[in-house]
Amino acid sequence: MTHPNLLVELFVEELPPKALQKLGDAFGAVLLEQLQAQGLAGASAQLTAYASPRRLAAHITEVAPQAADKAVSQKLMPVAVGLDAGGQPTPALLKKLAALGADASAVPALKRVDDGKAEVLFFESTAKGALLADGLQAALHEALARLPIPKVMRYQLQDGWTSVNFVRPAHGLVALHGSEVLLSVQALGLTAGNATHGHRFEAAVDPVVIRSADSYAAQMREEGAVIAGFAERRAEIARQLQAAAEKVGGGVRPIEDAALLDEVTALVERPNVLVCEFEREFLAVPQECLILTMKANQKYFPLLDAQGKLTHQFLVVSNIAPQDASAVVQGNERVVRPRLADAKFFFDQDRKKTLASRVELLDKVVYHNKLGTQGERVQRVRQIAKAIAEPLYAGLVARHDLQGTQDAEVVLDYLMTCVDNAALLAKTDLVTDMVGEFPELQGVMGGYYAVNDGLPDEVAHAIEDHYKPRFAGDALPRENVGTIVALADKLETLVGMFGIGNLPTGDRDPFALRRHALGVIRMLIEKDLPLDLQPLLHSAVPAFGDKIEDATAQLADFFYDRLAGSLREQGYSAQEVDAVIALRPQRLSLVPRQLEAVRAFATLEQAPALAAANKRVTNILKKAGEVDAHVNEELLREQAEKDLYAALQRFVPEANAQFERGDYTASLQTLAVLRAPVDAFFDDVMVNAEDLPLRLNRQGLLKTLHVAMNRVADLSRLAV
Repeated sequence: MTHPNLLVELFVEELPPKALQKLGDAFGAVLLEQLQAQGLAGASAQLTAYASPRRLAAHITEVAPQAADKAVSQKLMPVAVGLDAGGQPTPALLKKLAALGADASAVPALKRVDDGKAEVLFFESTAKGALLADGLQAALHEALARLPIPKVMRYQLQDGWTSVNFVRPAHGLVALHGSEVLLSVQALGLTAGNATHGHRFEAAVDPVVIRSADSYAAQMREEGAVIAGFAERRAEIARQLQAAAEKVGGGVRPIEDAALLDEVTALVERPNVLVCEFEREFLAVPQECLILTMKANQKYFPLLDAQGKLTHQFLVVSNIAPQDASAVVQGNERVVRPRLADAKFFFDQDRKKTLASRVELLDKVVYHNKLGTQGERVQRVRQIAKAIAEPLYAGLVARHDLQGTQDAEVVLDYLMTCVDNAALLAKTDLVTDMVGEFPELQGVMGGYYAVNDGLPDEVAHAIEDHYKPRFAGDALPRENVGTIVALADKLETLVGMFGIGNLPTGDRDPFALRRHALGVIRMLIEKDLPLDLQPLLHSAVPAFGDKIEDATAQLADFFYDRLAGSLREQGYSAQEVDAVIALRPQRLSLVPRQLEAVRAFATLEQAPALAAANKRVTNILKKAGEVDAHVNEELLREQAEKDLYAALQRFVPEANAQFERGDYTASLQTLAVLRAPVDAFFDDVMVNAEDLPLRLNRQGLLKTLHVAMNRVADLSRLAV
């Protein structure tokens, strides 16, 4: 037997756009969950959630008018308490039965169950299934209580006395089971009906009387001029944006911004995309400024040409569709013009002063009350950048065989000067008018102003790039100068904040320390930088003088935790990651190769036995304390230990040579042949012999094995 479908709609004043999709999804999900919990909706019931600026609604399939009756078994009391010596009910039992709506006539039917301690009386009855009106009332109450409301409003109901709290004032409630109105359902001072309101200006009728739960979406579109579904409305806007761009021609395309598309979807009920334009003279302003002001302030979609350059046209998503849209177009063009003029004014004014002339202004900008001003921070970043650049550039010079040549000195002097200038000027755009108005453009505007000042490209790029990567998947700095300054900037933040005990918590990370750590990790790995982690962290500490405690050990743990999480997200197993991270590798750029070697080793037939043996060796050595990896060949008595020693002598040098060449996969595969002698050793040799020299020698043999096997990763972590 099939049941009718259910529709619930709450009609409200304009909902907060950034929260709309979450509100709509949560409203429908909790309603369905609660109806299923009461047995009014089955496990196969389908939910369709609707959310528009003025409504939250849910359509749920196959909802029963009444839940099935349920058998209920209720524990009463021990038999010894409920029945007297003659088997008659005691006053305590009669009182309990009365509370359950029964009397003494129910005593013979009571069940006796031994619960292990005593014999207990149980009363079995049948509970009537919940009626839909009652169940929906409870579900609706729960759904409203659990909405992820960003900020609650308090408003008065029409009686002038009662006040309620909700995200926005609610003005209508629809509750339909099929075509039947559930009149007894109430919420927020409203009684359910079958009438709602469509578009403010373009609805064909008002109110819109919903004929049945299943006609809701179609009636809202046809009679109410509203696309009620968030996803459907979003898809329609995306379609219209693309169509409008194609109509403009010339290969232009609307800017891709999922967050902007979501926000605009939450602002309109009947989307109508229009093409507008602004004066071409504004294109002299950096396009990032124009794009940001159009997106952030006006919710417009800028149009880009085939090369990704901003054009003088943009798209507006209007909430009305008049026959003559010229007034709407002109209105939006008139509104955006002052915004663009402001951006042009800020850009022109900022270029009148050089970045270098702004450095001293940073001394008046507080960075952190324990770490001083932005000016002090800049000096720390300069010192850290120098400490990073010297070994890094020395390695690059050696790699290109320029060491000791005049060319090398010239190149090094130029690059070190670029690093220092970029570090000195990287934060100066914070005191420009443009960044004061649009903080999101910090770094970007510094790059433009550096070019305006005639600074080298390496410096301009580094100033722009030193914030990168700003988010997961963001590009890395383009050149070594930018990479060094980006590393220095992030390390200054990490070492400083850890040094004053300002650590991230489970739900708070105001200084984005996790993001900074991941940025450092990405640069070290993806740029294949020959820098070790611990010295890198320590290089930042002297820049702070006595302002901080040295917390680099704690910070290193933080880095390895971030690295492990990042690697697992990339598809490596927890065991593979654990095996490599357990060694706390210093050269993070080598970690991907180590992981691939471990993954290849784990596929070998010998891998499980060797991993188990490594775990056994680890435990033996842990109990033995300090053990030297030294073997006295004259003390080898058993054939198995002689064979193992001979195998180590034969294969370890080859494995070590492969390791030094960076061929970690081959190194581990070479050592895989040790399985047989290792198995034989543990079968035939007593490691903890009573004879002390013999015991120490065997422990030394195991230590030699352990060192050889665990250079790439701690293979014992692969043991099941």
